[in-house]
Amino acid sequence: MEIDSKRTSFEEDLMAKIAWYYYIDNLTQIQIAEQVGIPRLRVIKLLEKARQTGIVQFKIAENNSHVSMENAIARHFGLKDVFIVPSASGMDNRNEALAEAAAIYIANRLPENAFINMGYGDTTCRVLNHLASNSSSRISVVSLTGGVNYYLPNTMTNVFNARLYLTPAPFVMSTPEMVTAINNEPAVREIAEMVPLSSISIIGIGGIDENATTVRTGIVTPKDLRYLSMQGAVGDVLCHFFDINGQLVESPLDDRLITTPLETLAEQKNVIGVAGGANKVSAIIGALNGKFLDILVTDQDTAELIIKRSL
Repeated sequence: MEIDSKRTSFEEDLMAKIAWYYYIDNLTQIQIAEQVGIPRLRVIKLLEKARQTGIVQFKIAENNSHVSMENAIARHFGLKDVFIVPSASGMDNRNEALAEAAAIYIANRLPENAFINMGYGDTTCRVLNHLASNSSSRISVVSLTGGVNYYLPNTMTNVFNARLYLTPAPFVMSTPEMVTAINNEPAVREIAEMVPLSSISIIGIGGIDENATTVRTGIVTPKDLRYLSMQGAVGDVLCHFFDINGQLVESPLDDRLITTPLETLAEQKNVIGVAGGANKVSAIIGALNGKFLDILVTDQDTAELIIKRSL
């Protein structure tokens, strides 16, 4: 029942977004279908349902969605879409709420038999578990980094309907020479060659603080993080660190990582960043300025801070 109610809430948000594009922005149904990533026939059905349910009256009922904020952020940063969910108190609750919302968002746009690229991180791991637990058909997931344990199902999951294609290597190697050798292994090259063929990429956005996943999992030390912060770093994507303007910041780890280059990520058409929290606002803004994302999933409190600091 809880999942059904959240799906209903998501559909209401989607109806309001489509109605906004159609009646306020004067986009055609074809343009809306391309913008939102759903078939034109579904756009027509949702527009009709929006009229029937009262979302479209004399004006769009903005209190039913975060359309205004979503459009403001999308336009300012040149994003394809923004999906804002209600804020939850506490980091764990927020990450769980964002992950569940992102899974619903993705499931509604995932083509049949599609492959999904997945980055490491607490929230992205939760997204994967929600997708795999609730998908009616098996999904195929390709890892964007080394570190097999980041992509395994959690112990609370009874159903995990996913086929995992994981890079058979640690995330951090001891020397740059080992990275070169590992990347030349056929099994590792095979996974890397699958990345450009995937329909959607899901990534987390890491912050620069003691609660960052990179610190909690031992990828970087608190000392490394202080050094990066002194260099102007505000966050990371796939352990590539950047400043508030989205410019890369040199890291001692750069030559020892088994991770997807940002150049490869930039060639993907549907990169979805999932992140929220006051401690990640600078990181999210930096990622948006760096054009690392096409779509942002975040919560209302975070969206308000992004708007306050950027628009």
